Amino acid sequence: MIRLAQHLAGGLDPVRLAKRIGMDPMDPWQREVLRNPHQRELLIIHRQGGKSATAAVAAVHCALYTPGALVLVVSPSQRQSQELFRTILTLYRSLGRPIPSEAENALSVTLENGSRIVALPADAVTIRGYSAVSLLVVDEAAFVPDDTMAAVRPMLAVSSGRLLAMSSPFGRRGWYHAASKSKEWRITTVTADNCPRITAKFLEDERRSLGEWRYKQEYMC
Repeated sequence: MIRLAQHLAGGLDPVRLAKRIGMDPMDPWQREVLRNPHQRELLIIHRQGGKSATAAVAAVHCALYTPGALVLVVSPSQRQSQELFRTILTLYRSLGRPIPSEAENALSVTLENGSRIVALPADAVTIRGYSAVSLLVVDEAAFVPDDTMAAVRPMLAVSSGRLLAMSSPFGRRGWYHAASKSKEWRITTVTADNCPRITAKFLEDERRSLGEWRYKQEYMC
């Protein structure tokens, strides 16, 4: 009975879902992204800022509480997609598999409610073929090529699905930089000096080691 109540509460509030596995306290921006999802969400967040954990909660919540949902995880390489998928799978298992899986492997999971989570590399040719995507997570989005984004965006057309793109910056180039200037997206920018888990000493050491330009890109967005 307690487990059922927790499952139902998690459906109403993804932050409560995160708290069940110890992801508390969460930063204010994480709570906002999870509790008030926007159809086009751009997270310009410093390195090690909690982007992957936030996306993992959003992905698991969508799969658990939207029967038949298709969640796609896209990253510049298969290795990076697999790494984020591993975080998603760990979260799902830590919750005690509230909806059992029919199949699990290193790149996908299918639940008994018909939902799937699939991890893919950002290859514009091989990524085609998916449709009616409920949630599209684009990790390290600044490094994902423009032609890949042109290939995946139509997957959201029929479903009116959500696009959650996240990255630290990578220069003033490509679709990610253009999106950061667009009113189509809700944009969340967080710099490392606003992260309570990173000390001022670490940041100062990084500034000296990386140099001003690279430090500003990686940590100051």
